[in-house]
Amino acid sequence: MKPTLKADIEVAKDRGEAVAIMEPLKISERYRHLPALTELAVELTTKSAALNRSLPEGSVTALADLIRTANCFYSNRIEGHNTDPVDIEHAIREVYSCEPRKRDLQLEARAHVTVQKWIDDGGLNGRAATVQSICEIHKRFGDLLPYELLWVSDPNTGERIRAIPGELRCRDVQVGHHFAISAGAAPRFLKRFEQVYSRLSKTETVLSLAAAHHRLLWIHPFLDGNGRVARLMSHAMLREVMDTSALWSIARGLARCEAKYKQHLVACDQPRRGDMDGRGSRSESALADFTEFFLQTCIEQVTFMEELVHPDKLRKRISVWAVEEIHIGRLPPQAGNILDALLNCGELTPAEVPSIAGAGEHQARHMVSVLKEFGIVTSESIHAPLKIAFPASLASRWMPGLFPEA
Repeated sequence: MKPTLKADIEVAKDRGEAVAIMEPLKISERYRHLPALTELAVELTTKSAALNRSLPEGSVTALADLIRTANCFYSNRIEGHNTDPVDIEHAIREVYSCEPRKRDLQLEARAHVTVQKWIDDGGLNGRAATVQSICEIHKRFGDLLPYELLWVSDPNTGERIRAIPGELRCRDVQVGHHFAISAGAAPRFLKRFEQVYSRLSKTETVLSLAAAHHRLLWIHPFLDGNGRVARLMSHAMLREVMDTSALWSIARGLARCEAKYKQHLVACDQPRRGDMDGRGSRSESALADFTEFFLQTCIEQVTFMEELVHPDKLRKRISVWAVEEIHIGRLPPQAGNILDALLNCGELTPAEVPSIAGAGEHQARHMVSVLKEFGIVTSESIHAPLKIAFPASLASRWMPGLFPEA
């Protein structure tokens, strides 16, 4: 432990790399395909807003909870950590496995969901691309991790090194074939990152999402956790400029095209490919290709969710499920009426339930109790309004395709 701790407290060395080696940070106005990329940015913004307007507020909140689980599941999957969606949901309720490794992954998942909920509640409003916010994402995430997951191993020496939540790395790192800038140079590069990406208009921000995503990974400011921080930052930027209401997951799209995603990241690391490839040190054409891939992936995810949560289709799937459960005696008769009303209105007061269910007060309370046991109806207290929920355990029936069937 002593050599590791000593190395970690040494002053990070700055080899004096010029910040210009990170350019370009945006697609230039001279780039020939910029109009096509701008059309994709506008399409994404329009489709996301339409999805948000198509659902009652109560359903939006419930869906956002499930999508946070999906975002966590797919972001962890990209990192090689496979945690079942139901196990993630259990972790949110602080129900953990007795198996140490599985418990650690549940705690990691809970940390991700907690940080994203903080973002969704406005924790980064107006400052998603600032250095302070990037470090805060890392700290909030790391502070909730189990001790064992805060250690990383040097692939060359086998040395175990502890990552400090919220603190920039103090040593050099290599990711694949990419040698990141010197540790001491990271603050200078992050300052330039903030100068560019935190002062953009909404359209410019959408166009620069992929560039900011890659450049943060290229700087590699932390010893570990950079991928999750970059995806959470991208989520925060998307939420801020187009009010997504967290109804769709960019992580799902990236995980489903993981090989392409990582190929684009590697391509963006490369130097400029001749005089026709922009004016910066990095390849502008590679950055533009990644931007197109990123925006198309976002649009595909919005389109997927549009189809999945179409009110008529969603209501039909839930109704078919309810009929089956009533038939085998797991749900009381008329429970489907309560679910249908919640889908239409978003929420119900306890006093409204008997008339909707066509039952007496005692029977209505029993129905609500059973629905709560299923995890598909929630309320903050016995007198508070009832709201619908979308549990991960029923995702294969209610939201088919959101998670892998396996």
